[in-house]
Parts: sequence; C-alpha cells; structure tokens
Amino acid sequence: VQLQASGGGLVQAGGSLRLSCKASARTSSSYTMGWFRQAPGKERELVAAIARVGTTKYGDSVKGRFTISRDSAKTTMYLQMNSLKLEDTAVYYCYTKPHWDVPFWDVASRNVVWGQGTQVTVSS
Repeated sequence: VQLQASGGGLVQAGGSLRLSCKASARTSSSYTMGWFRQAPGKERELVAAIARVGTTKYGDSVKGRFTISRDSAKTTMYLQMNSLKLEDTAVYYCYTKPHWDVPFWDVASRNVVWGQGTQVTVSS
C-alpha cells in the first residue's frame, strides 16, 4: 500500500482546509486509515481515524471542528478542517494499516504505512 497526501497550505485562523490521502486501489478497501500530526517540539498526536466499517475517532483537540471521511471506493480519505486555530499548525501525516490491526487509531504496530506528510500553517 502506498499513500499520497495533499491539500496542506497556509490559512488564516478561523478558515478551512481539506486534506486528501489517496491510497493504492488494490488493497485500500481492507484497510483502516487516519491522520496524525506533529508540530515542532511536540509529540505526534492523533487527529482522526476511520475504520473499514466507517467508525471514526477524533483527537480531543479537533472534535467538533474536523471531519474524517472516505470516498465510496475507499481509495481516498479526506480530512475537512474547519474553524482552524493557530495550534493546528503542524505537519499532517496520513496512515493506513490492515483492518484487523486494532484498535484502528493506534499506530504503534509495524503494520502501519505512512504517507509523506503535508504542512498546514494557520496564521493570525
């Protein structure tokens, strides 16, 4: 499985961005997907994840503002980010792993495949 993330950029606080993460079509339907982010000097943190059946999980700091989704073919995952804050500035990484590797939001296992990251910068 390979991942290609896109959609990052510079946005003013209160604005919106949508990130995309496209997976290779051959196996993506059997995989869970999600987003983590890492800001300078901070630990990596869960942003959102979506299981194969559509169950979602969000990090506490983005609940109510971000929405994760997948297209019907389950080859592309999206992260709609609204009401962006300065503290959302980070590099966002998408990941995927087999659906049987649970919990679906945990990325500690060696089965996880990461995308290349996309920078999101929120300005005041």
